[in-house]
Amino acid sequence: MSSRNATAPRPSARSKLIDAAHMLVRKQGYAATSVDEICAAAGVSKGAFFHHFASKEELGVAAAEQWTARADELIFTLPPWVRIEDPLERLLAHIDFRMFMLEGPPEGFTCFVGTMVQESFASSDTLRCASDASISAYCERLAVDIEAAIARYGIRDGISAISLSYHIQAVLQGAFIIAKAKNSPKEARDSVLHLQRYIKMLFERGETG
Repeated sequence: MSSRNATAPRPSARSKLIDAAHMLVRKQGYAATSVDEICAAAGVSKGAFFHHFASKEELGVAAAEQWTARADELIFTLPPWVRIEDPLERLLAHIDFRMFMLEGPPEGFTCFVGTMVQESFASSDTLRCASDASISAYCERLAVDIEAAIARYGIRDGISAISLSYHIQAVLQGAFIIAKAKNSPKEARDSVLHLQRYIKMLFERGETG
């Protein structure tokens, strides 16, 4: 074993539980996922669960916060396209990236907070607020690039950056639902292609290739 592997930090029980929640909720839903299942998937004891979280709801909040942090890293920080200078090209590359992510079984690319809030918005205001915070964080971050594109190129119909950002999120969440219904990403990918065409028309970039 290399010294690097020997000194690599092991995931904590807390992070394992959050990872397990992300995986299971995306696959089978929040209500259908039990604490016992989460513990089994994480490979930790139920005692360890309650050491870190008072309830499944508290885990849901923590998992939503971690989902936001991972999205910021994997979508807005690490990909090479985030360093494209032109803000409109950067926005279109973002949409390309989201379409590229639509591969494999739906639980591999669908949204944790989107899945959770569909089930819990009327039964847990705590989870609804946590999901809203995560979704809003994505939209507010994306709106920064949209605002820069509007400043450079203008936009049709006086559309605001934040409203377009929420529309992009709504299309993506709807595409995830269709992918689950079809058990296939094909229609979801088609929907994201339509979204890309729509954005080009808003900025009067009519090419559809």
